[in-house]
Amino acid sequence: MTRLARTALLAALATGALAAPIAAHDHAASDGATVAAMKLADGTEVGTVTFTQTDHGVVMSVAVKGLPAGKHGLHIHQTGACAPDFMAAGGHFNPASAEHGFHAPGGYHVGDLPNLDVAPDGTATAEFFVPDLSIMGPVREALPYTLNDGDGAAIMIHAATDDYKTMASSGGRQACGVIVPKP
Repeated sequence: MTRLARTALLAALATGALAAPIAAHDHAASDGATVAAMKLADGTEVGTVTFTQTDHGVVMSVAVKGLPAGKHGLHIHQTGACAPDFMAAGGHFNPASAEHGFHAPGGYHVGDLPNLDVAPDGTATAEFFVPDLSIMGPVREALPYTLNDGDGAAIMIHAATDDYKTMASSGGRQACGVIVPKP
């Protein structure tokens, strides 16, 4: 599948043209998955995001609780650090120097993901596929982008809905987890 076809697929998911994200399932530690513990700025644990490598990208399974209801921007950020106020995570993971958002004419950041829909009880479970990405590296043709670099990466849940066009639409950084690839 070409990057353009993947962009169209992700854009369709983002706009609701296709089915909503698949319900998350539990990945056992034995499957080689990488788990990021999600925390609020005060250190309160709110859940996990699990990254499972496939031949064509990464399956991300989200299971969180204790968040405000509604749609929240969800992104992979460029640096594997959350402290002290989540700003250490840097910007979105964007190794191709693309524009932000699924509606951007030239593509989207590799770290741009569909919004996370948090239920009225503060919980969310979802599963997303991130094409072209490796959590373990090294980079190869089928997986041109890796999170396994010198400073790692982070996963971020934002306070507001991503409009898939502008970086600022997602609002502040609400919950963060460091992605530490398993050897």
